[in-house]
Amino acid sequence: MRIISVVAGLTLCAGAWAQPRTYMANMDQSLWRLTSDSAVQCRLEHPIPGFGTGAFTSRASKNINLVFELKPLRAQPRTQSAMLKSVPPQWQPGRAANNLTRVTFYQQFDAMVEQQSAWVMLEELSEGHWPTFYFDDWYRNGQPTGVGLSSVNFRARYVAFLDCQANLLPYSFEDIAFSVLNYVNNDDVLTAHSSQRLAMIAEYVKADPNIGEVVINTYTDSFGTAGHNKQLSQRRAEAIKTHFMNLGLPEDTISLEGHGERRPIADNRTPEGRDTNRRVVISLGHDRL
Repeated sequence: MRIISVVAGLTLCAGAWAQPRTYMANMDQSLWRLTSDSAVQCRLEHPIPGFGTGAFTSRASKNINLVFELKPLRAQPRTQSAMLKSVPPQWQPGRAANNLTRVTFYQQFDAMVEQQSAWVMLEELSEGHWPTFYFDDWYRNGQPTGVGLSSVNFRARYVAFLDCQANLLPYSFEDIAFSVLNYVNNDDVLTAHSSQRLAMIAEYVKADPNIGEVVINTYTDSFGTAGHNKQLSQRRAEAIKTHFMNLGLPEDTISLEGHGERRPIADNRTPEGRDTNRRVVISLGHDRL
């Protein structure tokens, strides 16, 4: 009888060792914060006590985009595969967990879940489930480990996150960071398409505090004298700067230079080439990407 008790105890210990250790906020700790709410980025963050942070991020773009980042306090020491499951909360015993997808944890990088799988995670949270990653923890000698997101206090912040997404600009930083626009012949008036582009650039810059500088470079074709063309390009650059300021951009964030007929990118002997050379190049400087 005594021997049977010892064996049973060993069996229970082995079973306890096989159960994954799970990092997850309890009801008192569960916090969801909308840490970015602008026309260029929406970010919904969730601290995971003892492990790190999980965050859903959408950025301005013409595409429907969503990324979930799992950022640990300690870097991933090796590349491995993890299973992402939807786990019922503790107060719903007897319900089975559902497999969502497999995720690769790359060495030295935060774990990422993108697009549809990330949207599924949000929907599982909105229904009260806990998306949880299961993997072998190198820091704990390969012991099975779970890292989960608590759905407690989620829904109110989720509504705010969706409101933010609805107001994202339909173009990204990459879409406008380098813009080449064109002028009407021998004038400082931009084409209608180019004027619309300036409005898009100004709208984005005002919404993104990380853009530190707007750089304007203007060029002409070779028609006329070099001095005339230099003055014309300078006048065009000043006109664009004034236009940006009228759209609300601070003067000290705008730099400019008129290059005249220098640096042609097409043949000035043809009308098409001259149209191409009459251009303004606007580039944006990002403080933090």
